[in-house]
Amino acid sequence: MSKQKILTPEFRVSFPKMFKPEAGMNGEGPAYYSLVMLFPKDTDLTALKTAAQNAIKEKWGDKKPANLRSPFRDGDEKELDGYAGQIYITCKSKDKPGLVNAAVEKITDEADFFAGCYARATLTCYAYDQNGNRGVSFGLQNVQKLRDGEPFGSKRKAEDDFEAVAGASKSAAADDFDKF
Repeated sequence: MSKQKILTPEFRVSFPKMFKPEAGMNGEGPAYYSLVMLFPKDTDLTALKTAAQNAIKEKWGDKKPANLRSPFRDGDEKELDGYAGQIYITCKSKDKPGLVNAAVEKITDEADFFAGCYARATLTCYAYDQNGNRGVSFGLQNVQKLRDGEPFGSKRKAEDDFEAVAGASKSAAADDFDKF
């Protein structure tokens, strides 16, 4: 694996697993910290693409295997909030990444780092060849939250789902409690 550290451009966060590692699909395999980075398709990803090409060359030299899995995925092929018009990259780490805010203060509250916020990250790039699967991926090092954004798939507030029942007063429950 290349030890070169790559700083990403700003991206939108999706599926963050930064506070507790999670196992792969169906809870199988090792647990990882991870997140998905969403980049608008016009974002300059030259540094990431160059790192991917270098990882391929480092692993296989000039004999690049056919059917390599690319870390760069087309968000238009996913039916998920915020993915349309994006290139997405999943990155992970066995070790807990550092997580700071825009003022470089440690983020410790999970509610402060959520799917839909904006961040940038430092990554390493590596090529893999495991059980017939070959490709390139990015290792997650550290993340800096840059700003809030509209949360993805957030649960609606109960106040937004319901209207008041006719004749009900806001203090009815408190009034009933006083009778005891």
